[in-house]
Amino acid sequence: MGFLDRFFRRETPRKSAKERLQLVLIHDRADISPGTMELIRKDLIKVISNYMVISEEGIEMDLERDGRSVALVASIPVLEVKRKRSREGDK
Repeated sequence: MGFLDRFFRRETPRKSAKERLQLVLIHDRADISPGTMELIRKDLIKVISNYMVISEEGIEMDLERDGRSVALVASIPVLEVKRKRSREGDK
């Protein structure tokens, strides 16, 4: 039954509330304000846009806890990779 439980697992309100609380605690422990997260988001968009065409509407960013560390996880829809022509001096 354990194998099938993984596919048909239902999320309980208790589990959902626990995950939301963990997310709040991660943000507090990382000491990153919503304003700072928005600045990080804008900077990432700016840098990635130099190399790729992205969909800003579909971007999801969050902090995730992995043991004692915190990771910034971003899902950024890439529409196209920009191809730069090689300049004469570059080889």
